[in-house]
Amino acid sequence: MGYRSRIIGPMYRYFWRFKLTPTGRWIVPAVLLSAVGSIDIGAPIYQVFCALIALLFICEPIGLLFRPQVDLKGKLPSKVRVDEPFTGNVLITNTSWKPAFDLMVGMFGLPKSVELLNRDRYISSLKIGESESLPVTLVAHRRGVYRLPPIHIHSTFPFNLMRFGDCKLPAQSVTVLPAYHSLEYVDIPLSLRYQPVGTLMTANVGSSMEYIGNREYSPGEPTRHLDFRAWARVGRPIVREYHEEYSRRVAVILDTFVPGRGRNRAAGEAGLEAAISLTAAVTESLSTGEFLLDFFAAGPHLHVFRSTGNQSSFDNVLEILAAVDSSRRDPFAQISPAVAEEMQHISTAVCVLLDWDESRRRLMDRMVEAGCALKVIVVRNGETTLPLEGAASIEQVTTDSVTSGQLQEI
Repeated sequence: MGYRSRIIGPMYRYFWRFKLTPTGRWIVPAVLLSAVGSIDIGAPIYQVFCALIALLFICEPIGLLFRPQVDLKGKLPSKVRVDEPFTGNVLITNTSWKPAFDLMVGMFGLPKSVELLNRDRYISSLKIGESESLPVTLVAHRRGVYRLPPIHIHSTFPFNLMRFGDCKLPAQSVTVLPAYHSLEYVDIPLSLRYQPVGTLMTANVGSSMEYIGNREYSPGEPTRHLDFRAWARVGRPIVREYHEEYSRRVAVILDTFVPGRGRNRAAGEAGLEAAISLTAAVTESLSTGEFLLDFFAAGPHLHVFRSTGNQSSFDNVLEILAAVDSSRRDPFAQISPAVAEEMQHISTAVCVLLDWDESRRRLMDRMVEAGCALKVIVVRNGETTLPLEGAASIEQVTTDSVTSGQLQEI
């Protein structure tokens, strides 16, 4: 039985998904029905059965004779947005000794959330040595990193019942970035905090290690700061004094914990998608060059991305958000020590949460104890597990307000 399934399964997928066109699939049940009704060869339905069988027998040899042999060049975009069609052009060159007819594009085994839009587009004829471009347009309805199947170029000549030819481009990967609506204003508590990593790449905020004057040497200070010329003038040890590096380093923390099953989990997943969209919008607003931006994804493990304060950092965060998955187990007790340690050098944290409960409250308390200013946004429809009354710096927004673009300020 196992051997038969290994043989029959691939044959079924080949004939039903690739070999037969949508029109050809209607021929199969027509042949079966006419065969059942043709017990008497004198019945008219027997003539229908013979005609259909003859049509298939004529189609196969002609299709094999004009089977296309072409050279393909082309590539799809590597990064796209959710629900935004993207197109790649395939350059088709006929390398055969005979013309090719009815050339079409096909991608078989696409993920459920990816759709080929122009599957009916075709080239009626391609002469020997001639080249022509055929667009391949797809749309992805959900964010993620997808491994797309190869791009097939085949012929449906002569009767558009079967596909012939197996010319294809290799499989490609595409990153579908989350959709989001830009925010007009993000109000966050700001403070300066010492950054021990040297000169930082912010555009406007922060200060460098500048020389500001001299003073007398104190025991234990680094000898590299000694000013020997001033020492020679006054006759006692003198050191140069510098202004240390301070800047505004902001962390954006995304909560990915979605508990429950069935309908509750579906609502939680919808909330996660809205939270990811809001995180992208907040990151875009903060990546103006005035802040050093770090990104944290709070899942089973704490994922950290440290930026250098430029536009490419925002693009990197979008790629990370495209691949973020939900967490089924509560991760906050496990990651709280790591978060508190990371917050030692963070000025402000913007936390995008999916609920407000005891484990999340304890995590926020540890961040405050680490000296980090907080702004907490809960993305949720309905009431939270713990009431938000009396909780400072916490704002609740609905899933619909985020996905529809009604939310303009936070």
